[in-house]
Amino acid sequence: MRSLTKILDPIKVVGSKIPEVLFKGIATNSKNVNKGDLFIAIKGEKYDGHNYIKEAINYGAVAIITNQRDIFKCSVPQIKVLNTRKALSIIACEYYGNPSKHLTVIGITGTNGKTTTASIIKSILEQADIKVAQFGTLGLVADGIDHQETLTTPDALLLQKIFADLLKANFSHVVMEVSSHALDQSRVDDIDFDLAVFTNITPEHLDYHKSFNSYCLTKLKLFKMLKNDAISIINISDPFGKKILSMLKSSIIPFSNDKSNAIHFKSLNVSLNGISGVINADNSNYKIKSNLIGKFNSENILAAVGVSSALGLNQNFIETGIAKCTIIPGRMEVHHLKNQIKAIIDYAHTPDSYNKVMKTLKKLQHSDGGDLYVVFGAGGDRDKEKRPKMAKIVEKYAKHIYITPDNPRFEKQSDINNQIISGFKSNKFSIYKNRKEGLETALKKAQQNDIIAILGKGRENYQDILGQKI
Repeated sequence: MRSLTKILDPIKVVGSKIPEVLFKGIATNSKNVNKGDLFIAIKGEKYDGHNYIKEAINYGAVAIITNQRDIFKCSVPQIKVLNTRKALSIIACEYYGNPSKHLTVIGITGTNGKTTTASIIKSILEQADIKVAQFGTLGLVADGIDHQETLTTPDALLLQKIFADLLKANFSHVVMEVSSHALDQSRVDDIDFDLAVFTNITPEHLDYHKSFNSYCLTKLKLFKMLKNDAISIINISDPFGKKILSMLKSSIIPFSNDKSNAIHFKSLNVSLNGISGVINADNSNYKIKSNLIGKFNSENILAAVGVSSALGLNQNFIETGIAKCTIIPGRMEVHHLKNQIKAIIDYAHTPDSYNKVMKTLKKLQHSDGGDLYVVFGAGGDRDKEKRPKMAKIVEKYAKHIYITPDNPRFEKQSDINNQIISGFKSNKFSIYKNRKEGLETALKKAQQNDIIAILGKGRENYQDILGQKI
């Protein structure tokens, strides 16, 4: 049992004195409340926990934490705070004993490249015989711990539990993706980051952040919250990366694909066989041979070398770790089919990532002489203005385009399709109600040496429709 008075000590409480209450656990979903739990009411985008307080009490909540609004007279103590999300972050951290303070935590933020960069770093650390966990859009990837599907960055309660579990299992390092939603919603406010990586930034999630400037400032929060002895690894090829440099108190390691005053490739070769070359970092030269495809992945490799350099890892560990990081699920994942067609699965879902993937695939297509077919869609309830932009990019490179559902969520699929096709100038596209049908049609159409790019969902094995993952 834990003392409510003690755990709320760091939080500014509105109004009355904190009552002496003992509780067993914490819940933010009324359906997950067990007898003796503390229930924290969170207002989300679709649901408001304050509307489920009676249910939480019926399930056995012994105390309720709410925002400042008045609710019905509770049969259990109600504690009002200024912001329940921030309160949850502090409470979860205190409840689990601030586990991130006892781990080396590497946070990665940016629009694209987070998962790939995290995977490369994990591979390098494993070569150094370091027990490392990774989590983000691939879920939790940690030897000996069951794979958990999560949001890119879980809520503060689950996040602190994951850290506590990893610490208990003797992990020493954690590489995690940090989303803009997580930063804005205070999910990572009480994580003790040792290193933070900025990959790049282009417009995304503007349905949520409302403007590109707001989105940029949200990403900046990760670096503003670092302790003074933390290290920031920043992509200074990106215009916003350059701005970040002038705003930070922490030590900085810059990397760039075109500037020699940062970690950079002295020589670089990108082909169907992968990426090779020599990286110069802190007066050391690293011989790079990677199976990853696309020039954009060279920046992710540079970021991983920056982190490894900051951690003082041996050159051999770095080179071997990069070489052994072969396939990252759903990221330029190449499948050679029996009929000599290449099927490439990629998570690309922004105009910038589409542009990078399409340019890369066009080069591969030229080397083999085949045609390029693309299967894609656009997520519902997300950035409507990017849909015609992605269509315009795909049309420039593809022989034929197969438009299929991609997590329509609560939006009409016909509306999504209409916004996509508004970006086309030609009619070299087909629309399918079922993603499987669209993909199978593309596979039957393709011939020897052709490439089929399947974009948007990566390794996701479901469709998100009306709140159900089917």
